[in-house]
Amino acid sequence: MNDIEAWVWWLVGAAALGIPLVVTAMPEFGMLAVGAVAAAIGAGLGLGAVAQVLVFIVVSVALIAVVRPIAARHSAQRPQLATGVDALKGKQAVVLERVDGSGNGRIKLAGEIWSARSLDTDRAYEVGEHVDVVDIEGATAIVI
Repeated sequence: MNDIEAWVWWLVGAAALGIPLVVTAMPEFGMLAVGAVAAAIGAGLGLGAVAQVLVFIVVSVALIAVVRPIAARHSAQRPQLATGVDALKGKQAVVLERVDGSGNGRIKLAGEIWSARSLDTDRAYEVGEHVDVVDIEGATAIVI
């Protein structure tokens, strides 16, 4: 065991920290793994054991203190670009078959034909009218 250099042990530790990173999807393990790689570099450069541990601690704590709040802030933000059915909300469509509250009507929305129903069950839209999509429920557009 004494024949194996310290930097190898640090790389083994980094790989070992990568396993729970993949299994638990906790990015903190990745930050600790980067700290272990930094300590391996320090060991390769000839730093002593105490300095290697200090490099590991400083890099790991710095990454957790700096990267984690930034990542939390970004994950809390809503995406700027709406995709899927969210992108269709607020779009204008053309009535192809009479639309009322029953859900039997058809509209042309974003080049596709959708089933549609009126948000106001007492209101009906005739063929050729323009309507606004307010929501999508399954494969049915809710229009006004």
